[in-house]
Amino acid sequence: MEEYLPLIIQLVSGAVGGNLAGSLMKKLSLGTLWNSVVGILGGGLGGTILGMLGMGGAEAAEASTSMDLGSILGSVAGGGVGGGVVMAIIGAIKNAMNKG
Repeated sequence: MEEYLPLIIQLVSGAVGGNLAGSLMKKLSLGTLWNSVVGILGGGLGGTILGMLGMGGAEAAEASTSMDLGSILGSVAGGGVGGGVVMAIIGAIKNAMNKG
């Protein structure tokens, strides 16, 4: 179970990040459910990308023998930022499609 903890943290952080971004950018918001779904996807992507860059995330946590504070914070940051960014991108695409 411990090997899945960083991924779970990233996904939950992604959902929170997606909803936080939706509440801050009302015009891009997709609604609570879709902000969460898109945020979860972005959280997984954000954590993976940060791990590939060597900045933390699931890959760094898996490489270490235990979850330390740095790994947890890296997972939260990668997931939250990734969730917010992907939600904003999808919201902007949705708005552009509705106008055209």
